[in-house]
Amino acid sequence: MKLLILSGRSGSGKSIALGALEDLGFHCIDNLPASLLEALLRQAEAEQRPGDFAISIDARSLPGELQSVPARLALLRKAHPRLEVQVIYLDAETATLHRRFGETRRPHPLTTQGLLLTDALAREHELLEDLRARADLLIDTTRTNVHSLRDQIQRHVGHHHPRLTTLMLRSFGFKHGVPQDADLVFDVRFLPNPHWETALRPLTGRDPSVVAWLASQEEVETHAEELRDTLQRWQGRLEASGRAYLTVAIGCTGGQHRSVYLAERLGDTLSPYFGQVLIAHRELHTLGRSASSNKSDRP
Repeated sequence: MKLLILSGRSGSGKSIALGALEDLGFHCIDNLPASLLEALLRQAEAEQRPGDFAISIDARSLPGELQSVPARLALLRKAHPRLEVQVIYLDAETATLHRRFGETRRPHPLTTQGLLLTDALAREHELLEDLRARADLLIDTTRTNVHSLRDQIQRHVGHHHPRLTTLMLRSFGFKHGVPQDADLVFDVRFLPNPHWETALRPLTGRDPSVVAWLASQEEVETHAEELRDTLQRWQGRLEASGRAYLTVAIGCTGGQHRSVYLAERLGDTLSPYFGQVLIAHRELHTLGRSASSNKSDRP
């Protein structure tokens, strides 16, 4: 288990970093009091909950809580020898933080104490100084944008989840309408149709006889390979852009045969390349199959 403490001055990009860590598979908690860290780990161990934790601790905490963080982390390392603890600290030039607060028009957490923004940023630096000095990784976000910050976080800790993007493959029938939440839509109505085979008409693209019939059609196999190559090629670009979820809709006329077969076929061949591959058949009312972990539900 890994415990990653994320801290830094307000406006330095902690929310973006926490989102990137969540995409990497971390259990993320924002603004957890340091005094609850031990209780969190005990509960996770008692429940045998797998995975790593990313905890954001910053100036919103009480001063006493902040001052205790280094000592608490040292105690956690002793009490949990197998626990890997890492501190990431984000910061930026004061002028940059000023500009960001001006753009977002959100208040600094310490301005509620009657401090001007300049004084609040200076006070925040004092409160977090010990934590900053003990950081394993210091990231200056002065000249970084959202995408570059996410990329830095993923490069430093991305080995926890090397495949980031979840791919949802959804079959559907055009005669029932195109799914509104699809990122990409592929029309496969030009492919040979099992509907015109009397014995196959009442079956679906998951039934062995329909699978065998479609697999024997050269056009179907060629198009399946083309779709596979396209999505596999795009996976790297999606991951690099920080895209965590992609919904691909595959449609035939009724959503019963061709689209179902291709969604299943692509799910099996693409599962090594994505963090998770989910398959849903809208017209068959079957949802949420994972191509990588639930193969046993194939007929």
